[in-house]
Amino acid sequence: MATVAKRDGSIAALAVAFAACFAAQAIGASIAHSNMDWYATLQKPSFTPPAVVFPIVWTTLYVLMAIAAWTFWRHAETAGLRRTGVIWFGLQLLLNVAWTFAFFGLHQPGYGVVTILFLLIAIVITIVVFDRASRTASLLLVPYFLWVSFAATLNAGTFLLNSGT
Repeated sequence: MATVAKRDGSIAALAVAFAACFAAQAIGASIAHSNMDWYATLQKPSFTPPAVVFPIVWTTLYVLMAIAAWTFWRHAETAGLRRTGVIWFGLQLLLNVAWTFAFFGLHQPGYGVVTILFLLIAIVITIVVFDRASRTASLLLVPYFLWVSFAATLNAGTFLLNSGT
């Protein structure tokens, strides 16, 4: 019980969660921003939000993700569960950056579709693992799952609209 109480007040764990999330965001934003000229040439689905929406949504999601990871860490009762949760959380962060690289960095919306499907699977598994320790932690990831599902639809639509060019 003492270790749980120690984790409950861990500002360091919260700082690490925020650092991991915002490092992923910074890497992804760097890749995306340096490829905006290419992105502007693509045909996009009619329901694509204006560009100004993306940084607002992603910043909000990364904040929720960091809080979810911290909440999970504080409530996971065993080292094994904590390790599993951290691994899946880290994997989905890596896949998030990998999607940005596949889509924007490589200019390959098709690779993006494949990568984002793996990302969605990793998010679902992370939600399930987080739920074993904290319902709150798992629910904090639901908006992320919903947005990435929407992004997958945008990615697939963009791929289909541009596959003949």
